[in-house]
Amino acid sequence: MSAELRVERLRKVFATGAPAVDDVSFSVGAGEIVALLGPSGCGKTTTLRCVAGLEHPSAGVIRIGGAVVSAPAEGVLVPPRARNVGMVFQSYAVWPHMTVEQNVAYPLRQRRTSRAEIERKTAETLKLVGLSEFAERPVVSLSGGQMQRVALARSLVYEPALLLLDEPLSNLDANLRLRLRDDLRRIIKRTGVTALYVTHDQAEAAVLGDRVGVMRDGRLLQIGPPTEIYNRPAELFVAQFTGASNLLAGRVLDRDGEFGTVEAPSGHRLVAWLPPRVSAGAAVKIAVRPENVRFGSERGGAEGEPNRFTARVLVQRYEGAQTVYSLAVLGGKLAALELGSSARYPVDSEVDIVLPPALCWAYPDQEGAETNK
Repeated sequence: MSAELRVERLRKVFATGAPAVDDVSFSVGAGEIVALLGPSGCGKTTTLRCVAGLEHPSAGVIRIGGAVVSAPAEGVLVPPRARNVGMVFQSYAVWPHMTVEQNVAYPLRQRRTSRAEIERKTAETLKLVGLSEFAERPVVSLSGGQMQRVALARSLVYEPALLLLDEPLSNLDANLRLRLRDDLRRIIKRTGVTALYVTHDQAEAAVLGDRVGVMRDGRLLQIGPPTEIYNRPAELFVAQFTGASNLLAGRVLDRDGEFGTVEAPSGHRLVAWLPPRVSAGAAVKIAVRPENVRFGSERGGAEGEPNRFTARVLVQRYEGAQTVYSLAVLGGKLAALELGSSARYPVDSEVDIVLPPALCWAYPDQEGAETNK
């Protein structure tokens, strides 16, 4: 049922402007879920629509199950209907005049499937998405989450080789989105279908995707398991887009393997992870996630521990289950997050903090490099 998807050097240029998709290559293994993550206009939906056949690529090759479905240079362009893909849109796109069962059975009727097979497959798929008891209801009587389940069932009922999902949860309220997010992964994995999922929500991508690809300005910057994307971003944009809101300026003094010593404008030195392209003397921006700022008292900590500094609390924002602090340190400001139902550090107090070297990521600072020329 499932099939491998291969996208090779995909490019899509519209009539005006820069390429919407620019030399993008990736694969999705049979039965794997890959989430494309990025801000609006980054090219993720255009990539998905090219795979579906709804957009015509300008260049590149797309293969589904080993068969070429798009290769402009060779004049190959298989129509969407012949690609055997299912698609779930941002809008529910259900037939409002039909019942739930009729909506789900519709693709099978279009394929002239036998009545017995239609009944069997429709019942199985409705059970899979948890809508068996709603089979005879008008689809317009359902909630938004239930209608999206109908759309998902309709896309799965004919057993496509590939499932494409274009921000299917974005129209739902926050609580419903969280519940359906977990169910979506379970349902997709139970069917074994290969899936390409587009979203701008990094938590959604991390929960749903076996791998996550981050896009910006039509290019794929990094693709890998969610833990790799979150804990070892290859680019500054990837780090910031996935929540590393703290940026510290500095200059690399020396490099030892993957790590280097960086001097901050305040004169303090800290150890940070360096991408391969960063060498001694380079101006850098160090990205640190607020949740990775550790308060020194949490482990007692040794006096000689790397990246241990004294900070002053500028702002304390209590949020019930956590507290967010703004700290003055290293000649700048740093946001830090503390879990727990009570805030321990008042405004103007001094606190010891530790910035774990493996969780401080130094990236080339083009602006800094220009300034220091």
